[in-house]
Formats: sequence, structure tokens, C-alpha cells
Amino acid sequence: MPSNEQRRQAAKRKLERQLARRVERAKRRRNWGVGITVIVVIAAVGLVYWLVNLGPGDSEASTGPDESTTANTTKGACAYTENPQEKPPKDPGLPDDPQETPKDGVTKVTLKTNQGDIPLTLDRSAAPCTVQSMMHLVEKKYFDGTTCHRLTASEGLKVLQCGDPLGTGAGGPGYSIPDELQAAQELPQGPAGGDGSPTVTYPRGAVAMANAGPSTGGSQFFLVYGNSTLPPNYTLFGTVGDAGLATLDKIAAGGITAGQNGPEDGAPVNPVQITSAVEQ
Repeated sequence: MPSNEQRRQAAKRKLERQLARRVERAKRRRNWGVGITVIVVIAAVGLVYWLVNLGPGDSEASTGPDESTTANTTKGACAYTENPQEKPPKDPGLPDDPQETPKDGVTKVTLKTNQGDIPLTLDRSAAPCTVQSMMHLVEKKYFDGTTCHRLTASEGLKVLQCGDPLGTGAGGPGYSIPDELQAAQELPQGPAGGDGSPTVTYPRGAVAMANAGPSTGGSQFFLVYGNSTLPPNYTLFGTVGDAGLATLDKIAAGGITAGQNGPEDGAPVNPVQITSAVEQ
């Protein structure tokens, strides 16, 4: 029969074996935990890499730069800048941009519309880069088949806006042109804006570029049929002839389909389509 001492020694050895097994199990659990964590981290890194470098709908062959973040700029005096986010139905490409932009003389263009002809005189001395771009678009027949999407008739703004191939106010030719504001800044001063900023009066018969901010003009332009008060932020580059003003008056008299800016700003009730734009 074992003595008490022998029983104590046996119990001690059993306890030591149990503690050793517990330590071993805990060690295995830690190793498994670390291994699983490493696998999860590697998988997450791989997923992030896939999302960043390929993305939904891309293929593994897509190794070039994202075209939405790159833009070509012409090397001449006007530095026309490509806008890859614009996808015009008719892509006119970038205009020629010589080192010396023609700055003398005028160019005659007629907008032939379903409401009547609108003759324009484009002044190269006032805005040489703008006129050069407009003539490029005329030559490419970019304006043919487009609509004049916006007519305004408020106290301080009376214009017909054209040149958007989408007819929504959001379209452009796929490039932007620099602002040329000297002629606009020399117009008669108007009343201060609500924030105290200066304004000028764009006179009846003026032709100017629309924009969404500095140097964002493209193909949209507006024809002023009544003196309009605006900041001098819109490139003034031409005038409307008498026959064109008569056509604009007829369009304005037809009324406005109220838009998001109220009853005095929207599409013309009688749609205006430019069937062709031709140099005279």
C-alpha cells in the first residue's frame, strides 16, 4: 500500500502534467490566432490592391494612367486644355494653337436656325483665342444640329444661350479655353452686386462665352438681346447683326418654359435649333 508521501508525489506529478498540457494547448491556440490574423491581413491587403488597381469592370490589361485624371494642353499661345470628362457626341478635337494667335480683323459667321438667321461678327482683337476656338468648331460643324437650350427674360439678364451639344447646359467640346476678359472689363460699370462685387452692362447685341468658373469656357455662348448686368467674368468676343437681333426678339417674344430658376429662365417655348453655322 503506497505511503502518504508516495501519494503526494504521485499527485504532484499528475498536477505538473496537467499544467504542462494546459500550457501546450494555450500555446497552440496563440499560434492558430496569429496564423489566422496573418491570413486575414494578407487577404485584406490583396482586396485593397485589387480595388485600387483594377476596380469594377477593369481588366488586368488596364495598366495605363486613368484618362480622367490626365489632360493634354496645346503648346501654343492659347494653351487649350483637354477635358477628358466631357464626351461630346461630335468630338471636334483640340484647335490648332500657333505660337502667334491671329489678333487682327473680324470674322463673319451666320447661325442658321429654324427661327431665322442670326449673323455674328467675331472680333479677333477682343478675344483671339476664343475666336480661334469658335472658328475651329464652325469648321468641324460642331454647332450643326444643336439647340439653344436657355432663354432668360429677367430685369437684369436677357440672353439666349447656345452651343451645348447635349442641350442641357452641361455639355462641351472636350476642352476648355482661357478667359479673355479685358474687353468685358472695359464695358460700362453696372450696379454693385449683392456682395458688393463689381458688375458691368453687357449691351444688347453682345456675344460672350458662358462658363462655370475661371477658364472653363468651351463651346457654350450667349447672345444678349437686352442690356444685361453681369460680373465682367464672361469673355466678350463679338456682336449680333440687326437681322440676328430681330430673330432674337422673335424668340424672346415666344416666351419661356419655366425652369429650375423660375419662370424667367428656362427653355424657349418655341425650340431653337441651329441647323448650321457657316463662315461668311
